[in-house]
Amino acid sequence: MINITLPDGSVRPFESAPTVFDVAASIGAGLAKAALAGKVDGNLVDTSFRIEKDASLEIVTEKHADALDVLRHSTAHLLAQAVQRLYPGAQVTIGPVIENGFFYDFAYERPFTPDDLPKIEAEMLKIVKEAHAVSRSVKSRDEAISFFKNMGEHYKAEIIESIPANEDLSLYTQGEFTDLCRGPHVPATDKLRAFKLMKVAGAYWRGDSNNQMLTRIYGTSWLNDKDLKAYLTQLEEAEKRDHRKIGKTLNLFHQQEEAPGMVFWHPKGWALWQVVEQYMRRVYVKSGYQEVRCPQILDVSLWKKSGHWDNYKENMFFTESEKRTYAVKPMNCPGHIQIFNHGLHSYRDLPIRYGEFGSCHRNEPSGALHGIMRVRSFTQDDGHIFCTPNQIESEVTAFHQQAMKVYSDFGFSEISLKIALRPEKRLGDDATWDRAENALRAALSACGVEWEELPGEGAFYGPKIEYHMRDSIGRGWQVGTMQVDFMMTERLGAEYVDEHSTRQHPVMLHRAIVGSMERFIGILIENHAGALPSWLAPVQVVAMNITDAQADYVDEVRKTLLNQGFRVAADLRNEKIGYKIREHAMQKVPYQLVAGDREKEQGLVAVRTRSGEDLGTMTLDAFIEKLRSEIPPVG
Repeated sequence: MINITLPDGSVRPFESAPTVFDVAASIGAGLAKAALAGKVDGNLVDTSFRIEKDASLEIVTEKHADALDVLRHSTAHLLAQAVQRLYPGAQVTIGPVIENGFFYDFAYERPFTPDDLPKIEAEMLKIVKEAHAVSRSVKSRDEAISFFKNMGEHYKAEIIESIPANEDLSLYTQGEFTDLCRGPHVPATDKLRAFKLMKVAGAYWRGDSNNQMLTRIYGTSWLNDKDLKAYLTQLEEAEKRDHRKIGKTLNLFHQQEEAPGMVFWHPKGWALWQVVEQYMRRVYVKSGYQEVRCPQILDVSLWKKSGHWDNYKENMFFTESEKRTYAVKPMNCPGHIQIFNHGLHSYRDLPIRYGEFGSCHRNEPSGALHGIMRVRSFTQDDGHIFCTPNQIESEVTAFHQQAMKVYSDFGFSEISLKIALRPEKRLGDDATWDRAENALRAALSACGVEWEELPGEGAFYGPKIEYHMRDSIGRGWQVGTMQVDFMMTERLGAEYVDEHSTRQHPVMLHRAIVGSMERFIGILIENHAGALPSWLAPVQVVAMNITDAQADYVDEVRKTLLNQGFRVAADLRNEKIGYKIREHAMQKVPYQLVAGDREKEQGLVAVRTRSGEDLGTMTLDAFIEKLRSEIPPVG
């Protein structure tokens, strides 16, 4: 007898080993029809998987958290089958699931183009209607190599040759198409409904520029047409909000080939930067941080001591001078430890908090660069707290409260938290990592919040809390972090004297709220579609005259606002007022002040918003008070 335990705790006995489908059918015909896969003792399997011993089972339907991954993986195979039908001789390579979809790399006599996609998509729909059953088979490595070579699939055979000889390999077949795959897959092609091919790109075989260039076809797949339509609508909206386009239109910044992954900030863009930086500087002060500044390059010996050389050097830039090798800093933490080490500290001095708007450089792959969202040169609102183990919880709790206030001030209310746990490549022993991870859990528990855990995604020196915020069109962005580090201070010799006059290594907390300034500004631009709130806008106000007779008055208005600390411009051009209003509305300036003879005589300004709303006339003092009220206080 084989006992199958279901998610509700009920147990179903079977006289012989049932498949996942058999169990679903025993519960109901509707469930059997809806089943996409199964989860046996926590492992995803096909509905044809036979359960040979007592086990727990979840039936994966469209409502299950793993349903999308199964659908997307299966849709990648659907794409490959369609391509090989239409283009005989095309070889398949790899086809993984990615965020919101999948891709597949193909080798063919010519690159595929966007013009090929409608034809391929039509063939995919045809295969769906054919409702081919998807079956799994197992071959030895050598059998699999021979199988794919006989099919002319030399890339696939090369992949298999790198797999240990003692491993059996699973193959999935649907109709005339067979591919190497771990699975699981949907039971038949007619389970795949809501998908769309998105774009093509070049991709080197195995990511090596010395190898052949392949064609990568990207697609997206969803549970239903409604979700697909919502995603495509979001993409359309995201396209309108692209920070690169808006940055050019509003003259905020540019990038060029001579400095890949780096940003040239124009006056208006730097004005926006300064608003964010000065706000965060006030947060530093209020939170008890002392601002510091460290060198840009440090001798490589320091990076060897810190652990970066062994665990991070592939992401670093290096330079040489006078027979010494230096590393351009990818992070600020080793420098802050040097400042801490410059003097003797008592436990009574702790916590000591350092903050730095430190410029860092990381050798990101060129293919990963994306506007100012993913760059090689960036600045963080970076801070480090040196504390005792007993102070971790209170410091993390205080940081969390401060971070949530900052996100709210910038207009983000949907924040989710994740704890990234120990990676495979790391410093320290498991006991130390247990302490660090449990300290973060305890701190978040004290805040009364929920979180998700991400195994293997922590930094090499410690676990971290990640803050993910959702923007106005529903996209998630990872911004702030709080990391607990028991290791780096010991490696770099940081010490304090405890209450027993014994030297101890402090715990180091790495924290950032907005994270990369470049990335955060990019998020702000896209979240607001360039129409930034008045307190953030590079130019908050434009004052305009109707005729030359008001030019002097408008200039006085400008000077008054400027002296009050506002970012203001005057448009005194001899142009029609309607033209000037439209132009500055297109530049997303929050407020326009218009002055004619009446306003000049009475010392007033006519106030308009960039959306075209007429707020009427008011005194300049009243307008100044309105602007000030829109600046969030640092809480």
